Formats: sequence, C-alpha cells, structure tokens
Amino acid sequence: MKSFIIFLTGLAILISSCKKNDYQQILHNPELYSSTVHELNSVVMGNNFTPVVASRNYAYATVAGYEAIAAGYPKQYQSLAGQLNDFKGVPAAPKGKTVDFEYAAILAFCEVGQAVTFPEGSMKYYIDSLNTLALDHGMPEDVLANTQAYAKGVAGAVIKWSKGDNYLRTRSASKFTVTSEDGRWIPTPPMYAQAVEPHWMEVRPMVLDSASQYRVPPPPKFDVKNKTSKYYQEVMYIKNTVENLTPEQKHIADFWDDNPGKMNVSGHVQFITKKFSPPGHWMSITGIAAKKVHADFGTTVCAFAKTAIALFDSFIQCWDAKYHYNTMRPETAINKYLDINWRPYLQTPPFPEYTCGHSTVSSSAAEALTSVFGDHVAYTDTSELEFGIESRSFSSFRAAALENNWARFYGGIHFHNSCQVAHYYGKKVGELVSNKLIMKKSASKL
Repeated sequence: MKSFIIFLTGLAILISSCKKNDYQQILHNPELYSSTVHELNSVVMGNNFTPVVASRNYAYATVAGYEAIAAGYPKQYQSLAGQLNDFKGVPAAPKGKTVDFEYAAILAFCEVGQAVTFPEGSMKYYIDSLNTLALDHGMPEDVLANTQAYAKGVAGAVIKWSKGDNYLRTRSASKFTVTSEDGRWIPTPPMYAQAVEPHWMEVRPMVLDSASQYRVPPPPKFDVKNKTSKYYQEVMYIKNTVENLTPEQKHIADFWDDNPGKMNVSGHVQFITKKFSPPGHWMSITGIAAKKVHADFGTTVCAFAKTAIALFDSFIQCWDAKYHYNTMRPETAINKYLDINWRPYLQTPPFPEYTCGHSTVSSSAAEALTSVFGDHVAYTDTSELEFGIESRSFSSFRAAALENNWARFYGGIHFHNSCQVAHYYGKKVGELVSNKLIMKKSASKL
C-alpha cells in the first residue's frame, strides 16, 4: 500500500509538471474568434433563417463581443453605448476580480448569438467545449468563473436591448398581400413562396435614423410593351445576358449566390440545399481578411462588429425600398410578356426585385471592412469551398462588392439598374456606419 501511495504521489507530481498553462495563447488567438463566428454561421444555416434575420443574429452577437473588449481595454476601445440607437451599454468590469476579456468576448458572442433568435442552448455544446479547453490549458477556475459571469452580464444587457427593436412584433404582423397590378411582385417558381419579411423596415436600425433615411429613387416605370422604354431595355439586357453567359460569368453568379435554402425539383422529388446567406458570406470574408492582415484580437472583434452592424442596417434600408416599390422580378416579366419558358441562371428569392439586397449589403460591408483594414487588402475568398464552389481572389473589399453587383445580374434575378442603385445606396449606409461609429481609439495592440 505504501509503495502504491508513493506511486500515486509521483504520478500526481508528474501530471502537475506536465500540466499545460497556455490558455491565453489559445483563447486570445483572433482565429478562435473568427472560428466562433463561423460556428454561428453554421447554426444559422442549419436553422433555415432568412438573410435579414441572420443579419440580426450577427449584429447583436458581435456587439456583445465588442463590448466585452471595450470594457476590458477602455484606453484602446470606445463602448458603443450612446452610439447605437437606444443602446445604454453593458455592466462595468468587476473590480478586484480577474476577468479574461478576450474569452469573455467569445462567450458573450455565443450567449447572444444563440439567444437573439434561436432557442436557448443552440450553441451549448460549443460553449462547453470552449470551457473545457480553457480549463485543460490552465485557466484558473476562479478566473473562468469571473469571466463566465461577466460574459453573461454583457450578453444579458445586449439581449435586453435587442428586445426593443420591434422584431418580436413583426413576427405576428400581417402577411404580404399579392396583387395583380402590372409590374407588381408575385411569387416565383419553383417554391412560389410568400414574400419574406415584409415588415423588416419596421425593425429598429442601429445607426440609421430610420429605414427610409436613404430612400432610393423610383425604378424605371413598368413599360414592357414599349420597346423604346428604359424598362424594356432593362428586360432585354438581362434576358440576352443570361442566355449567353460565359463560364466565368456563371462562376461569378454561383460564387455570390448565397441562397440559404435553394429548392431543388427532380420529377416528384423536392429537396433543399443550404449555403451561407449573404451576411454569413461577409462574416466569413471578415475572418479571412483579419487573418490576412494579421489583425490582433481586438481589431478582429472590432471588424466583425462594424461589418455586422453595416449589414444589419443596410438590410433594413433595402427592405424599405423593396416593399415601398414592390416591383416584379425579371423572371415574371419575361415569362409573362416575352418567353414563358425562360428561367434565370440562379433561383429567384421570394421578395420584390428593387433594390438588390445582396448588392446593397455587400457594398455596405465593403465600406465597413475598408474602414478597419484599409482599401488595398488583396485576399482570396475561400468561403464557398465547403459548398463545392471554387474560390475567387480580389484586390480589395470594394472590388469584391463590385463583382457581387454583377453577380446578381448574371444570375438573372435582378435588373442591372437595380444592382447599380443598390450598390450606391448600400455604400452610403456603410459610409455612415464607418464614419459615425467611434470604436478603436489607438493603433496599439492588446
């Protein structure tokens, strides 16, 4: 028995001497934060949320992550309290207790990400894995407890703020009424789904004064039978382009498709394939860019928050335009007046055509990313590899947004004019977010 006790004592000493104590190196790695955002991407995709609803998850979650960093490093980062509409801020960091603020940012992101829209617990397995990782790599139990408590406090404040944005009321609002007027939107094949989020413009934006702050001008007048009209020219431009797409144009359309729920029909069999939606794609781009420029943890968190806020507000601006003008999709116009058998290259999503949502949010996100990382960050976007689509390379975020602008036209789901107007006004929203928000105080690293 004595020798056995000696053996156990020696083993305990050996285990103690080999115990890892590198939790900061692991948990403060900005790539872990990017991976956590990707985890939320996967949860969003798995739950079939529309792009506009997805943008809400990313926005509130990334604000929570950012606020934890701002609280921990007040000399480097400015809280968004008083800068975002109705946002009063989060609890101050506890005095006399050690908090790992980088890890608190990750936990706060997860807590809000899973609570804003999802049933609570949708990221529980991931959070539990992170906590195990922290302990296994030497984080003291009291530090973990303090960090978890503070993260919950931050998350609670952000979740409380989110409940005042009118989202819940829009869940029970009236459905969109389809009318038979010329030029008005009607459901499109193959899903013939009802209009998505017709009340989204009633959701409180974060930086915009209102959904209509940047109200777009009217689209070309519906005049498909007049061959000299602007509308007819737009119809023929997209019809002829889609009928003669090059392999490169098809790749561009596929790369930026970002349809979170494509309906596939094969005989009597119907099934849905999933991909990241537009905001999920730009969240992925943010992580790729942060890694490319070797951004530190705080800068990475800042980039995600600013980009997500720009995406959220630009969706609200765009949806205000969509349901204000309520315009017909190219597919409907061509099928009804020119060629009943014509189909777009991409599947038409279920909401009005003008303006283009993806063009709007992409140009907005590009401005946000440019304000954080600069205007000449060349990168290869590998976001679509997991969906079997080859990567594409860009000289800048703005160059990517411009290509996206063409992608929706090549896909046959938006008129060229709609994409151009959307790009311009999305850029205005992105510029507003970038110029109005004061986030990073200095260039010093955490």
